[in-house]
Amino acid sequence: MTIQQPLSTAALYNFDELIHEDKVHRLIYTDEGIFRDEMRKIFGAVWVFLAHESQIPENDNFVKSKLGLRPIIVVRDSNGRIRALYNRCTHRGSTVCRQETGKAKSFACPYHGWSFFNTGKLSGVPWPDGYADDFSDTKFNLAQVPRVQSYRGFIFGTLNPDAPSLEDYLGGVKGPLDEWLDRHPGGKVAFCDANRLKFNGNWKLLYDNSCDGYHVIFSHRSLLAMENRQVSGNEADKGMAYYKNSPDTQPMYLKYFGNGHHFKDKRPAVEKRPGGLWAIEGPHPGMENYEAALRERLGEAADAVLDLASSEPVNINIFPNLHILGNHVQVSQPVSLTETDTTWWGTAVIDDDNELHGAVDDVNALRMRTQEGFPNFGELDDLMNFEQIQVGLTAEEDEWVYMHRGLGIPGRLTHDADGHIVAPATDEVFLRETMQEYKRLMKAEPKLVIERNVEAG
Repeated sequence: MTIQQPLSTAALYNFDELIHEDKVHRLIYTDEGIFRDEMRKIFGAVWVFLAHESQIPENDNFVKSKLGLRPIIVVRDSNGRIRALYNRCTHRGSTVCRQETGKAKSFACPYHGWSFFNTGKLSGVPWPDGYADDFSDTKFNLAQVPRVQSYRGFIFGTLNPDAPSLEDYLGGVKGPLDEWLDRHPGGKVAFCDANRLKFNGNWKLLYDNSCDGYHVIFSHRSLLAMENRQVSGNEADKGMAYYKNSPDTQPMYLKYFGNGHHFKDKRPAVEKRPGGLWAIEGPHPGMENYEAALRERLGEAADAVLDLASSEPVNINIFPNLHILGNHVQVSQPVSLTETDTTWWGTAVIDDDNELHGAVDDVNALRMRTQEGFPNFGELDDLMNFEQIQVGLTAEEDEWVYMHRGLGIPGRLTHDADGHIVAPATDEVFLRETMQEYKRLMKAEPKLVIERNVEAG
């Protein structure tokens, strides 16, 4: 039997009244009941990014994660199966894993010593004679996410048995994700270390911003100035300088794919040639020495290798919590109504077939430095905006948040051959469409389930 929680205050709201075509009500960012329902209707009911396979490359590897507010252990168990276990002892509820990552065949609760195999099955209870229970009952095994799937190394999970397959959920966004992966040798990357940040604001504020080209020239003014401080002569403008002058007249664009997924493609604003990406890479210590050494060793092949060390100018956003920007993989995690964690994972190139002519270590060293730039010098601008929006939204009488840039302008929106919406870089259509998907999810009533290992042995 599942005991139903009392109705949250979100059930008292009409989401057709809160979310319109051109605006949304401040309550969707400020109401505790709505936030609680989001953890169930969104972070329980859709495919949520949990981890990357490179974080658990071998049997018995694990990494901690979250599914909304639910603490999760993503593990490649002793049999090689990827599982998402609830990090919650079935005895009294304590977490059974307190390390961020590692290797373990089992997990033991530090409170009373109950232990569990990394398949989730209960393996031992201290002094079992004190219980009248049959501990072979599966109810004592760790709960786990019933549907866990991986797409090209990206691991997702959902509690919703009626959700579409992961590939169907991703839909059109698989296209830019595949392109991003396929630029790397072997079509894969490995997660390396991360920048871990936090802001005092609602999780949706980050997603609202993830395809926003309107704020760049204003919010990131100091970053653009820093990247271009040393530009001289006929040298290409650096970084995001393509936003400087009327970005809507530039060839870059945004695209909406459905299910809340969208994509900002700035590559058309960059000269398309070997070395084109490297030419706009902002300055960082040591890059000249690496470049000179690579050009001496590789000759004409150096341009393509240096491009791989550069940040590819794309934003790939997979609802509700996964973003790929440049060479980063950004993961957002709600902590509370007004607190959100955001982790920027660096990515490393894997070159099993020596496609880079022995330069993989040089490329990864350069990527490490290029990946220091935006989280440290750009993301802080965004987080300050999110925090100040959250402050502004406490003004109860000023109810509406507008998202109508581009709405009603004839010919501004087009569609690609697959029917996906295409718009200029500063348009807010991605936000309008995402909010309609959000409304659909919040009006639904998903049936969420967990499972427990019932396998013999």
